[in-house]
Amino acid sequence: MSIFSSIKDAIFGHKPSAPAPAAAPRPAAPAATAAASIPASPVAAKWDAPVDVFHVLNDLAEKNPQKLNWKTSIVDLMKLLNIDSSFQNRKELAKELGYTGDPNDSASMNIWLHKRVMQELEKNGGKVPASLSA
Repeated sequence: MSIFSSIKDAIFGHKPSAPAPAAAPRPAAPAATAAASIPASPVAAKWDAPVDVFHVLNDLAEKNPQKLNWKTSIVDLMKLLNIDSSFQNRKELAKELGYTGDPNDSASMNIWLHKRVMQELEKNGGKVPASLSA
């Protein structure tokens, strides 16, 4: 599994759970259209709305005993999600996401990584405030 997939899964897997609305009974379909009226699986329906990334991460941060600066630091974001934030792992993440700068310039790479991770989360169904992805 890619490092970005681990980040995405950690955030999207913590989607605040609202009680699922009770499914309305469907009228019986004629035999010819029965296959077309099969409802979507509950798992697929769970992700119909975008995941509020800020809300999920803020909730995790409030529960975390460490004071992590996840809003600007890729290292703290990864720590918050219990993902290895080592320099080697961040270099691998940068490679996955197409970083073209010097991977040994960790400060520049880290700034780029945080921004890029937020942009990728948005592309993958996350709702990310502009302040985190710009």
